[in-house]
Amino acid sequence: MTSRSARCALSTCIFLFAAGIFASAHGQGQDAVLPPTAPDSTLYTSYFSESGYQSISWVVCGSTQQTEGCYGSGSLGPFGRAGALIEGSPSTSGDTVTRHIYVVDIESGASGTGVSLYVYKKTDTVSSTYDTTVVTLTNTVSLPLTGGSEAVCSMAANSGYLFIGTNQSPEAVEVKKSNLSVTQVGGFEPPINVTSITADQYGYVTVTFGGINGGDSGFVQFGPNGQGEGDGGGAWFMLNTMLGLSTTSLPTEDYFPADKLVVKTKPARQ
Repeated sequence: MTSRSARCALSTCIFLFAAGIFASAHGQGQDAVLPPTAPDSTLYTSYFSESGYQSISWVVCGSTQQTEGCYGSGSLGPFGRAGALIEGSPSTSGDTVTRHIYVVDIESGASGTGVSLYVYKKTDTVSSTYDTTVVTLTNTVSLPLTGGSEAVCSMAANSGYLFIGTNQSPEAVEVKKSNLSVTQVGGFEPPINVTSITADQYGYVTVTFGGINGGDSGFVQFGPNGQGEGDGGGAWFMLNTMLGLSTTSLPTEDYFPADKLVVKTKPARQ
Protein backbone atom coordinates (compact mmCIF):
# COMPACT_ATOMS: atom_id res chain seq x y z
CA MET A 1 0.00 0.00 0.00
CA THR A 2 2.71 2.43 0.96
CA SER A 3 4.86 1.46 -2.04
CA ARG A 4 1.97 1.80 -4.48
CA SER A 5 0.99 5.18 -3.04
CA ALA A 6 4.57 6.39 -3.44
CA ARG A 7 4.60 5.25 -7.07
CA CYS A 8 1.30 7.05 -7.74
CA ALA A 9 2.56 10.20 -6.08
CA LEU A 10 5.75 10.06 -8.14
CA SER A 11 3.89 9.60 -11.43
CA THR A 12 1.57 12.48 -10.54
CA CYS A 13 4.59 14.65 -9.77
CA ILE A 14 6.23 13.76 -13.11
CA PHE A 15 3.00 14.55 -14.96
CA LEU A 16 2.65 17.92 -13.24
CA PHE A 17 6.32 18.72 -13.90
CA ALA A 18 5.97 17.89 -17.59
CA ALA A 19 2.74 19.86 -17.81
CA GLY A 20 4.47 22.80 -16.15
CA ILE A 21 7.27 22.69 -18.73
CA PHE A 22 4.73 22.62 -21.56
CA ALA A 23 2.72 25.46 -20.09
CA SER A 24 5.86 27.52 -19.53
CA ALA A 25 7.08 26.92 -23.07
CA HIS A 26 3.63 27.64 -24.47
CA GLY A 27 3.31 30.79 -22.42
CA GLN A 28 6.68 32.06 -23.61
CA GLY A 29 6.04 31.09 -27.22
CA GLN A 30 5.40 34.63 -28.37
CA ASP A 31 8.60 35.97 -26.79
CA ALA A 32 11.01 33.04 -27.14
CA VAL A 33 10.57 31.74 -30.67
CA LEU A 34 13.51 29.61 -31.74
CA PRO A 35 15.12 30.68 -35.00
CA PRO A 36 14.23 28.45 -37.96
CA THR A 37 16.84 26.04 -39.24
CA ALA A 38 18.41 27.22 -42.49
CA PRO A 39 17.41 25.06 -45.49
CA ASP A 40 21.10 24.40 -46.27
CA SER A 41 22.24 23.72 -42.70
CA THR A 42 23.02 20.08 -43.57
CA LEU A 43 25.00 21.01 -46.69
CA TYR A 44 28.56 22.25 -47.07
CA THR A 45 30.70 23.64 -49.90
CA SER A 46 34.31 22.59 -50.42
CA TYR A 47 36.81 24.48 -52.59
CA PHE A 48 40.06 23.42 -54.26
CA SER A 49 42.41 24.50 -57.06
CA GLU A 50 44.22 22.42 -59.66
CA SER A 51 45.73 25.36 -61.53
CA GLY A 52 47.87 27.38 -59.13
CA TYR A 53 44.78 29.31 -58.01
CA GLN A 54 44.09 30.63 -61.49
CA SER A 55 40.69 29.06 -60.98
CA ILE A 56 38.85 27.68 -57.96
CA SER A 57 36.59 24.63 -58.12
CA TRP A 58 33.66 24.14 -55.75
CA VAL A 59 31.46 21.18 -54.86
CA VAL A 60 28.34 21.06 -52.65
CA CYS A 61 27.84 17.93 -50.53
CA GLY A 62 25.89 16.82 -47.46
CA SER A 63 22.28 15.75 -47.14
CA THR A 64 18.69 16.84 -47.57
CA GLN A 65 15.64 15.39 -45.83
CA GLN A 66 15.60 12.30 -48.06
CA THR A 67 18.99 12.05 -49.80
CA GLU A 68 22.70 12.43 -49.19
CA GLY A 69 25.76 12.86 -51.38
CA CYS A 70 27.21 15.61 -53.57
CA TYR A 71 24.72 17.69 -55.52
CA GLY A 72 26.59 20.15 -57.71
CA SER A 73 29.93 21.58 -58.72
CA GLY A 74 31.44 24.42 -60.71
CA SER A 75 34.34 26.83 -60.83
CA LEU A 76 35.30 30.44 -60.15
CA GLY A 77 37.68 32.37 -62.39
CA PRO A 78 39.83 32.64 -64.35
CA PHE A 79 42.19 34.76 -62.22
CA GLY A 80 45.82 35.76 -62.44
CA ARG A 81 46.15 34.19 -58.98
CA ALA A 82 43.50 34.08 -56.28
CA GLY A 83 45.17 35.31 -53.10
CA ALA A 84 42.26 35.23 -50.63
CA LEU A 85 38.63 34.09 -50.54
CA ILE A 86 35.79 34.54 -48.09
CA GLU A 87 32.05 33.80 -48.01
CA GLY A 88 29.49 36.38 -46.99
CA SER A 89 26.64 35.83 -44.54
CA PRO A 90 23.65 33.92 -45.95
CA SER A 91 20.15 35.29 -46.46
CA THR A 92 17.14 32.97 -46.65
CA SER A 93 13.85 33.25 -48.50
CA GLY A 94 11.71 30.13 -48.28
CA ASP A 95 13.82 27.20 -49.46
CA THR A 96 16.42 29.41 -51.14
CA VAL A 97 19.67 30.53 -49.49
CA THR A 98 21.78 33.27 -51.07
CA ARG A 99 25.30 34.34 -50.13
CA HIS A 100 28.22 36.07 -51.81
CA ILE A 101 31.70 34.71 -52.42
CA TYR A 102 34.51 37.28 -52.49
CA VAL A 103 37.77 36.45 -54.30
CA VAL A 104 40.85 38.70 -54.38
CA ASP A 105 42.99 38.31 -57.51
CA ILE A 106 46.54 39.48 -56.66
CA GLU A 107 48.02 39.05 -60.14
CA SER A 108 45.35 40.75 -62.23
CA GLY A 109 45.72 42.87 -65.34
CA ALA A 110 48.23 42.72 -68.18
CA SER A 111 51.14 43.49 -65.83
CA GLY A 112 50.18 40.80 -63.33
CA THR A 113 50.69 43.27 -60.48
CA GLY A 114 47.13 44.57 -60.15
CA VAL A 115 44.66 43.58 -57.43
CA SER A 116 40.99 43.01 -58.19
CA LEU A 117 38.00 41.92 -56.13
CA TYR A 118 35.61 39.44 -57.77
CA VAL A 119 32.11 39.15 -56.27
CA TYR A 120 30.05 36.03 -56.96
CA LYS A 121 26.47 35.30 -55.93
CA LYS A 122 25.83 31.72 -54.80
CA THR A 123 22.22 30.54 -54.63
CA ASP A 124 21.15 27.19 -53.14
CA THR A 125 17.56 26.05 -53.68
CA VAL A 126 16.95 23.10 -51.37
CA SER A 127 14.15 20.56 -51.73
CA SER A 128 13.55 17.37 -49.76
CA THR A 129 15.61 15.41 -52.31
CA TYR A 130 18.09 17.82 -53.91
CA ASP A 131 20.07 21.06 -53.74
CA THR A 132 20.32 23.12 -56.92
CA THR A 133 23.30 25.48 -56.77
CA VAL A 134 23.90 28.41 -59.11
CA VAL A 135 27.02 30.62 -58.89
CA THR A 136 27.28 33.77 -61.01
CA LEU A 137 29.83 36.59 -61.21
CA THR A 138 28.09 39.87 -60.30
CA ASN A 139 30.89 42.45 -59.96
CA THR A 140 34.59 43.05 -60.45
CA VAL A 141 36.32 45.93 -58.65
CA SER A 142 39.88 47.13 -59.22
CA LEU A 143 41.55 47.88 -55.87
CA PRO A 144 44.28 50.50 -55.24
CA LEU A 145 46.72 47.86 -54.02
CA THR A 146 49.91 46.32 -55.40
CA GLY A 147 50.01 42.62 -56.19
CA GLY A 148 52.43 40.44 -58.11
CA SER A 149 54.14 37.08 -57.94
CA GLU A 150 55.60 37.85 -54.49
CA ALA A 151 52.37 39.27 -53.06
CA VAL A 152 50.69 37.74 -50.02
CA CYS A 153 47.07 38.77 -49.49
CA SER A 154 45.27 39.27 -46.18
CA MET A 155 41.49 39.62 -45.88
CA ALA A 156 38.88 39.71 -43.12
CA ALA A 157 35.24 40.72 -43.06
CA ASN A 158 32.26 41.50 -40.91
CA SER A 159 28.60 41.79 -41.88
CA GLY A 160 29.02 45.09 -43.71
CA TYR A 161 32.64 45.42 -44.82
CA LEU A 162 35.63 43.67 -46.34
CA PHE A 163 39.17 44.59 -45.31
CA ILE A 164 41.86 43.66 -47.84
CA GLY A 165 45.61 44.24 -48.08
CA THR A 166 48.84 42.83 -49.51
CA ASN A 167 52.39 42.75 -48.26
CA GLN A 168 53.33 44.92 -51.26
CA SER A 169 51.16 47.89 -50.20
CA PRO A 170 51.53 50.37 -47.30
CA GLU A 171 47.74 50.81 -47.10
CA ALA A 172 44.81 48.42 -46.93
CA VAL A 173 41.30 49.01 -48.26
CA GLU A 174 37.87 48.87 -46.69
CA VAL A 175 35.16 47.75 -49.14
CA LYS A 176 31.52 48.38 -48.24
CA LYS A 177 29.56 45.29 -49.22
CA SER A 178 26.30 47.08 -50.02
CA ASN A 179 27.71 49.23 -52.83
CA LEU A 180 31.35 48.04 -53.19
CA SER A 181 32.72 51.53 -52.47
CA VAL A 182 36.44 51.45 -51.64
CA THR A 183 38.22 53.46 -48.94
CA GLN A 184 41.96 53.30 -48.31
CA VAL A 185 42.87 52.79 -44.65
CA GLY A 186 46.04 52.90 -42.59
CA GLY A 187 49.28 54.33 -43.77
CA PHE A 188 52.29 54.97 -41.52
CA GLU A 189 55.35 57.16 -41.89
CA PRO A 190 57.80 55.88 -42.85
CA PRO A 191 55.67 53.50 -44.99
CA ILE A 192 55.34 49.93 -43.74
CA ASN A 193 53.39 47.30 -45.65
CA VAL A 194 50.40 45.24 -44.49
CA THR A 195 51.36 41.96 -42.83
CA SER A 196 48.02 40.62 -41.55
CA ILE A 197 44.31 41.35 -41.25
CA THR A 198 42.43 39.55 -38.48
CA ALA A 199 38.94 39.67 -36.95
CA ASP A 200 36.97 38.46 -33.94
CA GLN A 201 33.51 36.90 -33.77
CA TYR A 202 31.80 40.25 -33.11
CA GLY A 203 33.05 41.87 -36.29
CA TYR A 204 35.99 43.89 -34.96
CA VAL A 205 38.93 43.92 -37.38
CA THR A 206 42.65 44.66 -36.94
CA VAL A 207 44.90 45.60 -39.86
CA THR A 208 48.55 45.07 -38.89
CA PHE A 209 51.49 46.71 -40.64
CA GLY A 210 55.20 45.84 -40.61
CA GLY A 211 56.94 44.15 -37.70
CA ILE A 212 58.81 41.65 -39.87
CA ASN A 213 62.28 40.78 -38.55
CA GLY A 214 61.87 43.25 -35.73
CA GLY A 215 61.09 46.24 -37.95
CA ASP A 216 58.64 49.03 -37.21
CA SER A 217 55.05 47.94 -36.73
CA GLY A 218 51.63 49.51 -36.34
CA PHE A 219 47.94 48.66 -36.36
CA VAL A 220 44.54 50.15 -37.19
CA GLN A 221 41.34 48.70 -35.70
CA PHE A 222 37.74 48.91 -36.92
CA GLY A 223 34.36 48.19 -35.36
CA PRO A 224 31.45 46.18 -36.80
CA ASN A 225 30.06 49.41 -38.29
CA GLY A 226 33.24 49.99 -40.29
CA GLN A 227 34.32 52.96 -38.18
CA GLY A 228 37.84 53.25 -36.77
CA GLU A 229 38.27 52.11 -33.17
CA GLY A 230 41.92 52.94 -32.62
CA ASP A 231 45.45 52.75 -33.97
CA GLY A 232 49.02 52.89 -32.79
CA GLY A 233 52.37 51.19 -32.75
CA GLY A 234 52.61 47.45 -32.25
CA ALA A 235 51.87 44.23 -34.08
CA TRP A 236 48.39 43.52 -32.73
CA PHE A 237 46.06 40.83 -34.05
CA MET A 238 42.69 39.27 -33.18
CA LEU A 239 41.27 35.75 -32.77
CA ASN A 240 37.85 34.29 -33.49
CA THR A 241 35.96 31.15 -32.54
CA MET A 242 35.90 29.50 -35.98
CA LEU A 243 39.37 29.54 -37.52
CA GLY A 244 42.77 28.97 -35.95
CA LEU A 245 45.21 31.75 -36.82
CA SER A 246 48.50 30.65 -38.35
CA THR A 247 51.46 32.59 -36.98
CA THR A 248 53.65 31.85 -40.02
CA SER A 249 53.29 35.33 -41.51
CA LEU A 250 52.44 37.22 -38.31
CA PRO A 251 54.97 39.72 -36.98
CA THR A 252 56.07 39.62 -33.35
CA GLU A 253 56.15 42.41 -30.79
CA ASP A 254 58.73 43.16 -28.10
CA TYR A 255 56.78 45.37 -25.71
CA PHE A 256 53.51 45.38 -23.80
CA PRO A 257 51.29 48.34 -24.75
CA ALA A 258 50.70 49.63 -21.23
CA ASP A 259 50.01 53.10 -22.63
CA LYS A 260 46.76 51.75 -24.12
CA LEU A 261 45.39 50.62 -20.73
CA VAL A 262 43.34 53.76 -20.19
CA VAL A 263 39.64 54.02 -19.26
CA LYS A 264 37.75 57.26 -19.77
CA THR A 265 34.16 58.42 -19.57
CA LYS A 266 32.16 58.34 -22.77
CA PRO A 267 30.97 61.70 -24.09
CA ALA A 268 27.33 62.46 -23.39
CA ARG A 269 24.92 61.60 -26.18
CA GLN A 270 23.35 64.56 -27.91
